[in-house]
Amino acid sequence: MAVKDSGQVALVTGGSRGIGFGIAEALVARGDKVCITGRSEESLKEAVDRLGPDRAMAVAGKAHDEAHRADVVEQVMAAWGRVDHLVNNAGTNPVFGPIAELDLAVARKVFETNVLSALGFAQLTWAAWQRENGGTIVNIASVAGVSASPFVGAYGISKAAMVNLTLQLAHEMSPGVRVNAIAPAVVKTKFAAALYEGREEEAVKGYPLGRLGVPEDIGGAAAFLTSDAAGWMTGQTLVIDGGLFLNAGVA
Repeated sequence: MAVKDSGQVALVTGGSRGIGFGIAEALVARGDKVCITGRSEESLKEAVDRLGPDRAMAVAGKAHDEAHRADVVEQVMAAWGRVDHLVNNAGTNPVFGPIAELDLAVARKVFETNVLSALGFAQLTWAAWQRENGGTIVNIASVAGVSASPFVGAYGISKAAMVNLTLQLAHEMSPGVRVNAIAPAVVKTKFAAALYEGREEEAVKGYPLGRLGVPEDIGGAAAFLTSDAAGWMTGQTLVIDGGLFLNAGVA
């Protein structure tokens, strides 16, 4: 059965695979048109083919590139004339090791990609559509941003900044724009593969629900946060962790 067009438009950064694609898929399934971004034109084309070329478009580029961000929003507005929902999912985690020895140039790259790009996209969608017409923003944070995150400290710090960015934007953009965040634990994606590949059975032991997350788990949450069902919710960080934090402090 054909999905009824919702009349709404979403922009999902880092949407060619993993969590971003799971979110794009959920929004298309409810009737939104969706623009996805990413670095690989080939991966984006494959993703658009899966989402449906009549429902999706893609713009390739790097999230930390200011010109790319402006181009994305311009193309969405030219194609569909609105951008109701922004999902800031693009991120990077290029280093593993103690933060006391972290190369500050690497830390700067992580912050620019994970945080400043999100702020940049939010500023652009606000100016292009949301300031006058309302909408929602969902920032993809991480449990690493609400707890200690050994050996991925730069990533954790950037995700903590995403949580606070959510608060700042929610305060400034209310009442017309609702801004929330999602903080997932380990989700089975290529991005997080190093955390579970070859030892998934061991990794799962800490999760009371008995499994790692999948992109659809986050897609469902994003669909909720960008819907009227979450109409009285802003400035919140929704932790989706399979019960992982239930074990905090348990001997």
